[in-house]
Amino acid sequence: MSAVDAAWLRMDRPTNLMMIVGVVVFDSRVDFRRFRRTIRDRFLAFDRFRCRARQDAVTADWEPDAAFDLDRHVVRAALPAPGGQAGLEALVSALASADLDRDRPAWQFHFVERFQGGSAAILRIHHCYADGMAMIRVFLSLTDAEAEPAAREGVAPRKPRRSLDGDGDWFSRLGIPGAGLLRQAYQEGAAFLERAVQVAQNPEQAGEFARHALGIAGELTRVALLADDPPTRFKGTLGPRKIAAWTEPLPLWEVKSLARALGCTVNDVLLSTAAGALGGYLRQHGEDTDGLVIRAAVPVNLRDPDAAAALGNYFGLVFLDLPIGIRDPLARLFEVHAAMKQLKGSYQPVLTLGLMAALGRLPASVESAAIDLLSTKATAVATNVPGPQQPLYLAGGRIGRLIFWVPQSGDIGLGISILSYAGNVQFGLIADALRVPDPDAVTARFREEFERVVLAALLGPWLQRGS
Repeated sequence: MSAVDAAWLRMDRPTNLMMIVGVVVFDSRVDFRRFRRTIRDRFLAFDRFRCRARQDAVTADWEPDAAFDLDRHVVRAALPAPGGQAGLEALVSALASADLDRDRPAWQFHFVERFQGGSAAILRIHHCYADGMAMIRVFLSLTDAEAEPAAREGVAPRKPRRSLDGDGDWFSRLGIPGAGLLRQAYQEGAAFLERAVQVAQNPEQAGEFARHALGIAGELTRVALLADDPPTRFKGTLGPRKIAAWTEPLPLWEVKSLARALGCTVNDVLLSTAAGALGGYLRQHGEDTDGLVIRAAVPVNLRDPDAAAALGNYFGLVFLDLPIGIRDPLARLFEVHAAMKQLKGSYQPVLTLGLMAALGRLPASVESAAIDLLSTKATAVATNVPGPQQPLYLAGGRIGRLIFWVPQSGDIGLGISILSYAGNVQFGLIADALRVPDPDAVTARFREEFERVVLAALLGPWLQRGS
């Protein structure tokens, strides 16, 4: 197992399990036997999903499960009362709070045959198997462009052209700061840190390596010196129970049109909308948000496009300021845009991926302390994953909606997920029950906040003319 994947394996805590959770909602009923057959033929074409993770004090390995039984991993489920979306949210929340069987490969599908006139499937998989971008590619291998593709059933997905485990040659082609250091960090793990320190002490002898090493050292200092995120109801003691919620989707063309008109990115608009919803929720509960800024840990994809289907974790993190105290929707959007712009070209993604590689080869106590330190710098994890923009079919059923949530680490109790699919943008929120017992009260604000940005953009010229 790579050092980075091993770090994710050891990051579990009773209050924060390192599981990616996803929901597939079908427009029509799907036959369970056909769904199971699709998982057998296509999902299991990736050999890693037949393996369980084994670890000792420092290292970890993939071990084939000699007693692998698909019926342990693809199971039927019924919705708790009252059914409908509330029942599905309750089931997702219960599953997100329950650990996987670590004596088996750490993934499982729960199939709900009857849900709102169609069916639904819930996937849980440990983060050590793959990151969100890889799982989207795996998911695409399960799907078809039509309900009954000719001669497609039972055909395994094409294997990745090469494995990325232990292979860092592609880092230099990413065009990001310190790519050479990133490659060495990924390959050498903890040994990289010792050399980086030596290089930083003798920069005249190290040339290009030293320049990037010092850049990363400077970034490390900046991250370490970041003040802890301010106290809000979002921060504090965590419990073992998670609650998941999601919204009705937004049309992607509306988001793109708004971003283009305002000179921002789609990501700026969506994260600003999320910030507005979080700020409104705090004010609803009597908290003073004037001038309040919290940080979100935002994953940055560092994956080679030519090997995007390979499993494993290949992303770094940036710490993004979310000005949840700004009530004016345009002012908040432009503040998020400026914060994102400032992070472009940052060494933070390189630093955090290299740090994870190092932690994966160090004792668990060292990793735990480092995760504790980093998690004090953020209140939420916020991720935006681009999905397929054409409708897809899985086991003959048309997929109407896709939702997913990434885990939170350390003492972070809030996860914001954004996924685009088939011309729509889907927001999801997962929260620690002790911190936000009603995440649906936050998700209910997403559309309202987006529409406030639209209205402000439309009225802005008239307001300026009137002034």
